[in-house]
Amino acid sequence: MIVDAHTHAWPRWPYRPPVPDDATRGGVEVLLHEMAAAGVDRAVVVAAEIDRNADNNDYVAAAVARHPGRLHHFADLDSRWSPRHHTAGAADRLAALADRYPLAGISHYLGPDNDGWLRSADARALFAAAERRGLLMGLAAGPAWHADLRALAATVPGLPILCNHLALVPAWPGGVADALARVLDPAAPANLIVKVSGLQYGAADPWDVPHRAALDVVRAYYETWGPRRLVWGSDHPASGAAMTYRQSLEAVRRHCDFIAPADLPLVLGGTLAGLLGDPEGVRA
Repeated sequence: MIVDAHTHAWPRWPYRPPVPDDATRGGVEVLLHEMAAAGVDRAVVVAAEIDRNADNNDYVAAAVARHPGRLHHFADLDSRWSPRHHTAGAADRLAALADRYPLAGISHYLGPDNDGWLRSADARALFAAAERRGLLMGLAAGPAWHADLRALAATVPGLPILCNHLALVPAWPGGVADALARVLDPAAPANLIVKVSGLQYGAADPWDVPHRAALDVVRAYYETWGPRRLVWGSDHPASGAAMTYRQSLEAVRRHCDFIAPADLPLVLGGTLAGLLGDPEGVRA
């Protein structure tokens, strides 16, 4: 089983420059086509209510309802583009989202600078509420946040926390060595999991597949945290400017030759399937 840990789908293309196929390029039908062509069984769709897509939670929920078991909804909650970002009441807003949609998880994008929010009572209440509801947490958190994240993750051991795009280590302005020193603590709580996604971020030549520098970061995670804390993600369609959907998969399947053959199925989907409740998956 292959499960994509990080995709998006929008009815209106949210990025600049504009594209001629605005209403379709980011649509869920394109995602499903790419998954089928690459042999990907299931995907998490990370909702993001960004430019012209304030209704993205509704759009993703409708797509998941049409394709049950194939797509899984991580609802956008209070991400950095939201006027509610880091305002009081996040746990209540989570409850409203979870009551409205059949969710697999929630997604929260933090800003580049640590504003201390992960140390707040509001963040603790939000993470505890997600744990009680049996949800997963998708988190965009760069290295500046990870000391606080480790402390918070330890209080919610039943909440899997999936860190987007290698925890943004390759794109860290202070360099990869400094970023890994901030993020890759061998004693970090076991519920911290990293998405092997967004390999192009921080690359000098983002089209230079298979992104060897990013794969060196994957190796560091693999050797320190092990295969059960790595989950592959395509970052479709945002990754399209740098690589095809199939290339995002093959960068891991073919080029991460440091991952033992017995471990590769965990990274490509076994672990995430287990977290999503599939009996064929493997719990992290």
